[in-house]
Amino acid sequence: MRKIYAIGIGAGDPEHLTVQAVDRLNRVDVFFVLDKGTAKADLVRLRQEILERFVTRSGYRVVTAQDPERDRTPPDYRAAVADWHQLRTDVYERLIRDELRDGETGAFLVWGDPSLYDSTIALVEAVLARGTVAFDYEVVPGVSSVAALVARHRTTMNQIGRAVQFTTGRRLSQGWPADADDVCVLLDAHTTFDRFTDQGLWIFWGAYVGTPAEILLSGPLDGSLAEQIRETRAEARKRHGWIMDTYLLRRPQEE
Repeated sequence: MRKIYAIGIGAGDPEHLTVQAVDRLNRVDVFFVLDKGTAKADLVRLRQEILERFVTRSGYRVVTAQDPERDRTPPDYRAAVADWHQLRTDVYERLIRDELRDGETGAFLVWGDPSLYDSTIALVEAVLARGTVAFDYEVVPGVSSVAALVARHRTTMNQIGRAVQFTTGRRLSQGWPADADDVCVLLDAHTTFDRFTDQGLWIFWGAYVGTPAEILLSGPLDGSLAEQIRETRAEARKRHGWIMDTYLLRRPQEE
């Protein structure tokens, strides 16, 4: 029986790896890496650095495949994501079927944590549902971008006795979530926090968290700080060719 690991590798710092993750890395015969193009070559280099630093066994293989392109401005967002996931499932299926022999163990190194806004688990399940290749799999948790963000800002995700919600910029644009005092926002390409500069919120923002390029900004969310984050974000994206950022919006408790 083939075996697959979905291993969370943290938000960018190789030292985010858990002891469990390092143990599983050293059981792997084949590491699968999806190449997202030259603009995001840093993501492939980080994975290679992790292997060189933590894998002590010899003879493992690294198999790279091209990650399918995704339409970033589709008229129907859900349909576009479904089509993209179908293409990615095709890639996963081919890698597991053709590159992993019976009895071998393969692994996908997942940025952050596989359980938080990541499609790896869903894609692996989709391959299993097709029934073309049999395998077992295990999920190894990692340090999420949100966990790394609040640690770097020396704060918490929630306030005492208060609710926190994880959401996307797309959903936040529809309004502040009901009954939430803290909102962790991922996947926001349009700086949706701009819509809340008059509501007395605080923001804890970070980009490339855990990497040498890390940028952190925080404070009362007014027009001045919002503009600073927008300008900083745009300049960083231009310089690196890509950006991964996230932020926490907080409604302070009344004294």
